[in-house]
Amino acid sequence: MIKVSLPDGSVREFAEGASPFDVASSISNSLAKKAIAARVDGELRDLMRPLDGDARVEIVTPNDAESLDLIRHDAAHVLAQAVQALYPDTQVTIGPVIDDGFYYDFARETPFSTEDFDRIEAKMREIVDADYPIVREVWEKDEAISMFRKIGEDYKAQIIDDIIPPGEAITLYRQGDWFDLCRGPHLPSTGKLPKAFKLMKLAGAYWRGDSKNEMLQRMYGTAWGNEKDLKAHLERLEEAEKRDHRKVGAALDLFHFQPEAQGSVFWHPKGFMIWRQLEAYIRRQQDADGYVEVKTPQLLNSVFWEQSGHWSKFRENMFVVPDEIPSTEEDGPILTGDSDLMALKPMNCPAHVQIFKNGQRSYRDLPIRMAEFGCCHRNEAHGALHGLMRVRQMTQDDAHIFCREDQIADETLRFLQLFERVYGDFGLSEISYKLATRPEMRAGSDETWERAEKALSDALTAAGMAFEIAEGEGAFYGPKLEFHLTDAIGRTWQCGTFQLDYVLPDRLDAEYTGSDGAKHRPVMLHRAVFGTFERFMGILIENYAGAFPLWLSPVQVVVAAITDAANDYALEAAAALRKAGLRVETDLRNEKINYKVREHSVQKVPIIAVVGGREAEERTLALRRLGSQGQQMMGLDEACVTLVQEALAPDLKRAE
Repeated sequence: MIKVSLPDGSVREFAEGASPFDVASSISNSLAKKAIAARVDGELRDLMRPLDGDARVEIVTPNDAESLDLIRHDAAHVLAQAVQALYPDTQVTIGPVIDDGFYYDFARETPFSTEDFDRIEAKMREIVDADYPIVREVWEKDEAISMFRKIGEDYKAQIIDDIIPPGEAITLYRQGDWFDLCRGPHLPSTGKLPKAFKLMKLAGAYWRGDSKNEMLQRMYGTAWGNEKDLKAHLERLEEAEKRDHRKVGAALDLFHFQPEAQGSVFWHPKGFMIWRQLEAYIRRQQDADGYVEVKTPQLLNSVFWEQSGHWSKFRENMFVVPDEIPSTEEDGPILTGDSDLMALKPMNCPAHVQIFKNGQRSYRDLPIRMAEFGCCHRNEAHGALHGLMRVRQMTQDDAHIFCREDQIADETLRFLQLFERVYGDFGLSEISYKLATRPEMRAGSDETWERAEKALSDALTAAGMAFEIAEGEGAFYGPKLEFHLTDAIGRTWQCGTFQLDYVLPDRLDAEYTGSDGAKHRPVMLHRAVFGTFERFMGILIENYAGAFPLWLSPVQVVVAAITDAANDYALEAAAALRKAGLRVETDLRNEKINYKVREHSVQKVPIIAVVGGREAEERTLALRRLGSQGQQMMGLDEACVTLVQEALAPDLKRAE
């Protein structure tokens, strides 16, 4: 007999070979019906897999957190079974669970298309209805390789040959007459898989992620516990598609990309106007918070990056430039290959240390808060680029605080207050905080790490911010704070950074004179509020769906004339509003006013000031606000005062 400990503290005895399903059945028939897997001594296992001996057992049902991964894992297997049933010439490779779903990579000469999805999904539902038991089998390595090669599954045979050590057994999972290499666990049968799944898209993927290998076809899908959750997910995706910053940016004429400048943004006047407002806003915050602003070189010798440690750890992500004048001779080489190497800076921190080092520093000078809107370059792979969210050229609202160790807590608290205030001004108030602690590979002593982690923890507590511990996820040189914000449609983004660094000041020989007259290393706090302007603007575009608040909007008011007779007054009104400090355009086209209003509404203009003969005579404006059906009559002089006040940035409103 074996003893099974249950979550309520009770212990039950079962015959040797009993499974978690037997345990669930002994508790109640209803639990056995709902059961889909089990945690055995903390490890997730198949419901029907026999217990090895005495164990702690918890029954997993569809209400538990683990259920979604199980569902998505099984959906991937059902997809592969359906594809091979419909297209027998297809080989399956790998099919992991990913965020919100799963994918499977297939090898097939004839490419799939999205038109195949309906047929494949119908076959998947047939497999669910068939309710095939999902059975775990243990095979010897050589036997499994031979079997997969015999049935033409060369990719599976290669996976086993490359990954599984000699003499080690492997597991397969069988459902009906179809089986696949897999560690598991799985649902008890295909009938347990909810039909709340949908195939989403196709993409290319190299075998084993190597561009030298064959190109496979990757089929993505999503799977959920019920139809309601699936529908909600698809609605979120639809809303996200509408808000996609690349589409909105093109529609509102904010920016564009083109192949000749991969990963670099061409900002149009309207887009750069938003940029300018963001830059002016964050500069005001930094000035008020005691930062000094600097500007450092773009191009630095490789010796400098070797000293900082970036050359060995980050060189593959740097743009390296030879320090020589290219030859103009047509027949000769452009470069000799003998010159020193330089690199475009991927970050600002080492250059800021150079400014700190330029002159004598005393403990009385600290903290020094040094900020730069630094343009940086990172050599990201073309396939990794994603609109404004992942670029090669970026501008950070970067700053580094050089301080004494006893100042860490105060400076951390000061930054947290700045961060929360800034994000609140943009309506991004749903933020979760994480403290990432010492990783396994790290610089510095445990004593130093303990002091640093405690300082950050104390600052979060003092600021009244609840936080989670991200165990082992700190940077190599010190712990860091992570800021995870949730946008208008529930997506989570990691923005801004705050990292504590003892290593770089030491590597670059930064020091100050302490109160004891001796030389000491400063602590370096890396921090950014927006992170990069590009990514932050992408987030704002999607969060606001292009309908920026009045203070950020590139065009704040359009004065639209109803008739040609009102054109002169429209120009006069626009000039007055512009003189008052607003960003104003006029629309004097020979079009119906409803057409003009509709067009400017599509362009997300916050205020449309309609003027006709009566408005010209009375010197008034008929104001129509974006999203409102009505209009507000206001005198021109009053509008100049009122709208300017409305258009103030949040920090300037607070200052009044």
